[in-house]
Amino acid sequence: MIVIDSASPVPPFEQLRAQLARQIQDRTLAVGTQLPTIRRLAADLGLAVNTVGRAYRALEEAGLIETRGRAGSFVSAAGEQGRERAYRAAAEYAAVIASVGIDTPEAVRIVQAALANSGAATP
Repeated sequence: MIVIDSASPVPPFEQLRAQLARQIQDRTLAVGTQLPTIRRLAADLGLAVNTVGRAYRALEEAGLIETRGRAGSFVSAAGEQGRERAYRAAAEYAAVIASVGIDTPEAVRIVQAALANSGAATP
């Protein structure tokens, strides 16, 4: 279930993107699941079509969904590949942190700063 909080300082497209990304990552939306059309979801949520389209484009750029023309948008298997890639990067980061003697709390602060600077949002 998607809920858009109109009083939130977070833009509606980002609220939608984050909620869909979370559902894909926690597998509430399984690989291959067809998403509602942009127009239908916009109508259901009371959002502009362009707002939903922007969220879908961001999810597609992240590899979480794929659009198959008139067939619609589907949860992509590439999302699983992205998760594996992130795991490998985290393991490599952990090895670097250990080799230079940085403690865990500082390593976490470094990651949080990097995520904040990249514009990555927590889903």
